[in-house]
Amino acid sequence: MTQPSPIFVKTESFMLWLLDHTARFPRHERFRLARRIDDAMFAFHECLIRAASRPETARADLAQADVELIKLRAYLRLALERKYTSPTQFGYAAQQTAELGRLLGGWLKTLKT
Repeated sequence: MTQPSPIFVKTESFMLWLLDHTARFPRHERFRLARRIDDAMFAFHECLIRAASRPETARADLAQADVELIKLRAYLRLALERKYTSPTQFGYAAQQTAELGRLLGGWLKTLKT
């Protein structure tokens, strides 16, 4: 049995934390900002799955994953500004998205060689 790629392990771990976090947003925001955060996280994960399963489109799928990660960061900043996320929670989320960005960049570099 092969070990899962670190980007999948980190993505799924962060996804679990993020889903628990957005579930605590005020009710009126769960259908607006929380939904956008969750959707961006799921879309990022789906792009990774497509890239891993279809090598012929991997570069395009990873480029789309990068777009989803940018959207996720923007939505998380909005959550901080609206005070649905504490500075500590935002710090953790920023750390996780930065790590995912580094792993994504590394994967993209392997495709260019």
